[in-house]
Amino acid sequence: MRATRVVVVGGGPGGYEAALVADQLGAEVTVVERTGLGGSTVLTDVVPSKTLVATAEVMEAVAASAELGVRVGESGDPASSVSVDMERVNARVRALAAKQSQDIGARMEREGITVIAGTGRLDGPGRVLVDTSSDPDPSQDVDGETGAAHVSADVVLDADVVLLSTGSYPRTLPEAQPDGERILTWKQLYGLTELPERLVVVGSGVTGAEFANAYDALGADVVLVSSRDRVLPGQDADAAEVIENVFRRRGMEVLSRARAVSATRVGDGVEVGLEDGRVVTGSHCLVAVGSIPNTAGLGLEEAGVTLTESGHVEVDRVSRTSARGVYAAGDCTGLFALASVAAMQGRTAMWHALGDAVSPLKLWQVSANIFTTPEIATVGCSQEQIESGETQGQIVKLPLATNPRAKMLGISDGFVKIFSRPGSGAVVGGVVVAPRASELIHPITLAVKQRLTVDQVAESFTVYPSLSGSVAEAARQLHEVVSD
Repeated sequence: MRATRVVVVGGGPGGYEAALVADQLGAEVTVVERTGLGGSTVLTDVVPSKTLVATAEVMEAVAASAELGVRVGESGDPASSVSVDMERVNARVRALAAKQSQDIGARMEREGITVIAGTGRLDGPGRVLVDTSSDPDPSQDVDGETGAAHVSADVVLDADVVLLSTGSYPRTLPEAQPDGERILTWKQLYGLTELPERLVVVGSGVTGAEFANAYDALGADVVLVSSRDRVLPGQDADAAEVIENVFRRRGMEVLSRARAVSATRVGDGVEVGLEDGRVVTGSHCLVAVGSIPNTAGLGLEEAGVTLTESGHVEVDRVSRTSARGVYAAGDCTGLFALASVAAMQGRTAMWHALGDAVSPLKLWQVSANIFTTPEIATVGCSQEQIESGETQGQIVKLPLATNPRAKMLGISDGFVKIFSRPGSGAVVGGVVVAPRASELIHPITLAVKQRLTVDQVAESFTVYPSLSGSVAEAARQLHEVVSD
C-alpha cells in the first residue's frame, strides 16, 4: 500500500514539527524551505533575539549587582566597568542560529525526510510547484509576494496532504523603508558591528519593547516611540505599567501617543518624523510595527484556500483550511504568533490528516512570554475579560517585593496574579511579572490545563525561599471558606 504523500511548504516550527509527526506516522514526507530549516523563527527572529536578550540580561545583572555588595574595577561600580562588544555578540547570535538550523536539518536527514531548498506554491490543493533557483539571504527581508513572483516549476510534487507554514515578514511604513544599515527591521539587526549610539524604536508592542529593553541594557541610548497610551498595548495593564516604569527609571525615553510617520537617513544618522510634527533624531532606527503573512503569490485562493482580509489563512481548531487536504500552521494563520503554537498547529494537522488521535487546539491553554526585564508571562483568561463580565473570576495579585527570595536577589519589580472561578475555585488564568517569568508561569499553566483548584495548587509544596512560593501564596489567598 502506498504511503500517504505529505508536502510541507515552510520549514519553521510549524513545518518541521509537522514533518516529524508525519514521518513518525508512516507518511512519505517532503519539506520545501527557501531560507533554511527553522525558518525565520530560528534564523532571524526568536532564536537570535532571545540570544541577544540573554547577553542583555547579563549586563543588567552586573549593573544591579552593586546593591548586593559586589564591587568590580577601580571605581567599585559594576555598571561602569562592563561594556559590550557588539560584533562578537552578533557573531555569537548568528552562529547559534545557524547551529540550531543545522541540528534541525540533521534530524530530518536521520529520519529520512526529504528537504528541498526552494520556494513552493500550490497548483491546486494536491500539487506543489517548487522553484529551486532562488537563494535569498535569510538576514534580509523577503516578503511573500516578492519571494513567489519568479516561481517557475522546476520541481513538481504531488501530495495527498499539504501543510502551509510560510510564516510572516516585518511590516514597514511607506515613509520608513529599511536600508539595512541605519533604518532596520528586526531581521536586520544582527549585522551590526557596533552598538547604536542612539536607537529609535518605532513600535511599542512585544517586539519593540523587547528590543528597546535589550539595547538599553547593552548600553545604547534608546527612544521608544509608542502610538498608544502605554507600552505593550493589549497586554495585562498592570504588567505593562511595571515595564514602562522600569524603562523610564533606567533612563529610557518613552514617547507615548506619538505616532511615527517617517524615518529618513540623514548622513550617519536618522530622523524619525512624528504625526504631530516633532522629529526624533538617532544613529539608528528599528521599525517594529507588526508583521504581514507570507501568503501572497502562493496560489492559495486559486486552490480554494480562504484568506482573511489581512491575508492570513483561515483554519479551524485542527488546522484545516477550506481546501480539502490542505492544512496551515504558524504565523501565516494569524493565531498567536508563537513558535510553540505554530509547532502544536503543525503536529495537530498531521495527527488529524493521518488519522491519529487528536485534540483540537485550545488557545486558552497557551502560555506566552515577553522577554523584557522583568519578563511578562501569561496564560488563560485575562483580567480585562473578568472585569468586562466576559468571564467570571476572582483575582489575587501579590507583589514580588514581599517575597523573601526576591528580597535576597534584590528584586523589587513584579508580581504574581492568579484568576480563579468563583465557587469551584478552578484556576482559569494568571500573570507573572518577574525575572524568568517564562519558567514561573508553568505551574499556573498546568493548573489551567488540568483544571486544578486554587486549593490543590496551594497544598503543593514549594521550596522556601523561592519565587514560586508567591504562586502558592496567591492560590492560598483565593481559598474560599466553606460555611455550614
